[in-house]
Amino acid sequence: MSRTGKGFVLGFFTGAVVGTAAALLYAPDSGSNTRGKLSYRVSSYGDEINNLIKRLKAEKEKFTSDAKQKSDDVVSDAKKRADDLIKEAEALLDNIERAKPK
Repeated sequence: MSRTGKGFVLGFFTGAVVGTAAALLYAPDSGSNTRGKLSYRVSSYGDEINNLIKRLKAEKEKFTSDAKQKSDDVVSDAKKRADDLIKEAEALLDNIERAKPK
C-alpha cells in the first residue's frame, strides 16, 4: 500500500475512534440507545472498511495488470528485434557465402 493509502487508513481509524469516544461521552441518550447507535456505527464503519478493501484490491489488480501488459509488450518487442537481427545475420552470411570464389 502506498504511503498516502496508509495515511488515509490511519486517519480513518483515528477519526472513527475519536468520533465514537466523543459520542459516548456526550450522549444524552440512555445506555440501550447509545449501544444501538454504537452498534450501527460499528456496522457502517465495517461496511466502509470492506468497500475500501475491495477498492484497494481492484486498484492493485489494475496496476498489476498494467505492469504485466507493459512487460509483455517489452518482451514481445525484444523477441521481434532479436528475430530481425537473426534474419539480417543469416542474409549477411548468405551474401558472404555467395561472394566467396569457388
